[in-house]
Amino acid sequence: MNVSEFLWKRLQEWGLKRAYGYPGDGAGGIDVALQKEVNAGNLEYVQVRHEEMAAFMATAHAKFTGQVGLCFATSGPGAIHLLNGLYDAKLDHVGVVAIMGQQARTAIGTNYQQEVDLQSLCKDVASEYIVTATEPSQMRHALDRAVRIARDKRVPTVVIVPNDLQELSYSEPPMAHGSTHTGIGTTIGSKVPEKSGLQAAADILNSGKKVAILAGAGALQATDELIEIAELLGAGIAKALLGKAAVPDETPFVTGSIGLLGTKPSWDLMKECDTFLLVGSSFPYSEFLPRPGQARGVQIDIDSANLSLRYPMDVNLQGDSGATLQALMPLLRRKKERLWRKKIEKGVAAWWKVLEARAMESAKPLNPQRVFWELSPRLPENAIVTADSGSVANWYARDLKMRRGMKASLSGGLASLGAGTPYAMAGKMAYPERTVIACVGDGAMQMNGLNVMITISKYWKEWSNPKLVVLVLNNQDLNQVTWEERVQLGKGKTKATQAIPDFPYHKYAELLGLKGIYVDDPSQVAAAWDEALNADRPVILEARTDPNVPPLPPHITLQQAKAFLSSLPTEPERTSVILGSAKEMLASIMPSRKI
Repeated sequence: MNVSEFLWKRLQEWGLKRAYGYPGDGAGGIDVALQKEVNAGNLEYVQVRHEEMAAFMATAHAKFTGQVGLCFATSGPGAIHLLNGLYDAKLDHVGVVAIMGQQARTAIGTNYQQEVDLQSLCKDVASEYIVTATEPSQMRHALDRAVRIARDKRVPTVVIVPNDLQELSYSEPPMAHGSTHTGIGTTIGSKVPEKSGLQAAADILNSGKKVAILAGAGALQATDELIEIAELLGAGIAKALLGKAAVPDETPFVTGSIGLLGTKPSWDLMKECDTFLLVGSSFPYSEFLPRPGQARGVQIDIDSANLSLRYPMDVNLQGDSGATLQALMPLLRRKKERLWRKKIEKGVAAWWKVLEARAMESAKPLNPQRVFWELSPRLPENAIVTADSGSVANWYARDLKMRRGMKASLSGGLASLGAGTPYAMAGKMAYPERTVIACVGDGAMQMNGLNVMITISKYWKEWSNPKLVVLVLNNQDLNQVTWEERVQLGKGKTKATQAIPDFPYHKYAELLGLKGIYVDDPSQVAAAWDEALNADRPVILEARTDPNVPPLPPHITLQQAKAFLSSLPTEPERTSVILGSAKEMLASIMPSRKI
């Protein structure tokens, strides 16, 4: 076989069965070999419309399946386009292998067309492993190392294959000095810290009277263990955004998201605790964590680089979240005093009433919170929910109640606009039997979503369950940044940068042979969701929402309040902003009353 044929077969031996990519002459041999594998039914190929979408989909595949994601692109501009999605993988700590074409070896260094120094280009994003193959027998160890490092270190890796190498005959490395012979064997490592560390952690947790737990993406497979630990300790559980599906939201001591997009119960939990257990998260915003010295800390993370990174912990346990919590359980004593737990549960119950009151406040024409509030009880069993960056992430984080078996994700560390729809596509390709719902704003939809809808229209008839809904909040505003201007900069909305053109998203769906639904009446939101979730094909649900409903933080600082007041003299939509903010504030204080 030739080098390209070996490439795809070796990746399959590693268990990589789906590739996201886009062709080009710099990867021509790879394209031809891929077609043979697709024809034989050995490999599934998803043709995207833009290479950035391929990398986003590979990242989402890794997040939703726990497997290594795979994407490929041609040389030059194709490889460059992969970067944003690969950075998403890097910052959210998931394994992705990117195969990149390159100009012929004989042309490298001659300023040839589409020649880009890919080694330098990818040096940061693939810092753990990047290699350019220059000889056929090199491909074995190049691929083996790329997949193993991506899988075990949870990072993106890059293999660059010049196009004059792609169709050369493959040969195994010789038994000679200077050759290496790699293999595919499973990596078996220690998942549980040593006993002395577990006992030290247990001593701190047992002595605490007000225990707070923060769970992140690393705890997604530790649902039962988190709940049992919280029961033993009488603790509350807050969730980082990437850990939204870690524990069910109907659990009375789960306080929900933390941070600017978080909840008041999570704020109270962190600011009043005396003991802090951080599990599988590198949540970056320290102002939402306990004050240093306020609480004794225990952290569990598979990656030692994350330990004591955000909070000065007393005990740091390197290990798998679920296995470490299981090992810790027998060392913990059940706390008899439950006043702390009762206070947490009372705060959570009150918070859900506040959210409902906020969602039911009137707006022009729709309150975006109402759209999410009506979706929450309608989420199908085992649904996969994705969200984009922007103000839509606020409502996703707060208003949607995750249940057991559901999956949810978004671009976390990178917070890249435009990731919600490629994430949804990857979720659907990995689990075609599940209902997938993407929650995006109009800015994200115009950036990448319209592009991905074409890909959805290409593949949806292959799915066992055709249900995929893309919710678009159409407010003609880059809304999160607009509110950041008001609250952080003390300036009014800058229409030149923030206002975006209107677009008939629901009609675009129909143009593609999909279903389009439009809603701008609050009394019709529930019916619109019922129609979308029962459709016989993918749907764009376009909701015309009010951009001046504020995404209130869980705790408003004096500085934020001053900045907001300072913004009003230069605010072009002053009356609407003041009225929308007043309604939401009053709903927060007195949920039973309305303006």
